[in-house]
Amino acid sequence: MPPVLNPTQQRTLELLRRSPEPVVFDPEVIAGLCSGIAEAVEHFAERVAAASTDGLWMSKAKIASVLGCEYHHLHPAPFDWTPATAAGTVAHRAIELLVGWRGEPTPAVLVDEAIERLVTAPGTIGDWLAQMSEADRADLVNNAVDRIVKFTESFPPLTKRFIPVAESSVRYPESGPIVLAGKTDLTLGRAENGEARKVIIDLKTGGMWPQHLDDLRFYALLETMRIGIPPRKVAGFYLDAGRAVVEDVTIDTLRSAAHRTLDALGRAVELIEGREPTRQGQSSCRWCPHIGECATGQHWQAEQAERDD
Repeated sequence: MPPVLNPTQQRTLELLRRSPEPVVFDPEVIAGLCSGIAEAVEHFAERVAAASTDGLWMSKAKIASVLGCEYHHLHPAPFDWTPATAAGTVAHRAIELLVGWRGEPTPAVLVDEAIERLVTAPGTIGDWLAQMSEADRADLVNNAVDRIVKFTESFPPLTKRFIPVAESSVRYPESGPIVLAGKTDLTLGRAENGEARKVIIDLKTGGMWPQHLDDLRFYALLETMRIGIPPRKVAGFYLDAGRAVVEDVTIDTLRSAAHRTLDALGRAVELIEGREPTRQGQSSCRWCPHIGECATGQHWQAEQAERDD
């Protein structure tokens, strides 16, 4: 007997449900798109190899960064782990455990187990978690549990028939000086018999930003490059609001994602080759460590203050 869903879970299910009509992309069109991207990446890879021995790693954050303020892209603010910044990582790890967990674990159990596993994981968060104070741990657990509760209240139970996968990594190409990489929070379904059935979901706290859909389209593009079949939908799920913003994947959205990705890649390569970075006023100016000597950022902040008044 299927579980009884609350209204938010039912709404989420309806938004993500497959339509009766199969979603099938023209294989020749997809092959042409993938071929064009592959040629462009190969061209940029030759330039990166000639200019640097470090290579170039492009994630959704790096793409947004270089398309924003190039100076900030090259000189980002230092990052520090705090209970607030660590909560998302812990919650995502807990959801990953939830997907494969037998039975019905409580959110607190999942969060505790996620923390224990992250402590031993490579990377700076493990070091921070191992040394955090008891007060920081309490704040972290509370924030992460809040996200897990909101997730389980908002999604129908992720049974095996949904083929749920959490924290799935995708990269293109498999080797070389350039890597386009992403890690999806949650995917449902899989491509079968040439039909697009997969849904890619990004879990968000806070409000919606236009960049969020761009990030999801980038994931859809990587998935297309990986197997030659796009996902059928992408969705940003906003936990605080209990709402999903869903977009059907089309050849036009894939072309838009390809154009944006290659634009960012081209700019990043030019910066590696030595071009002077441009400055652009944007929301990150509010916490940029370079704002004191950046006339562009100061002008942008003054304009924003005037609009707010």
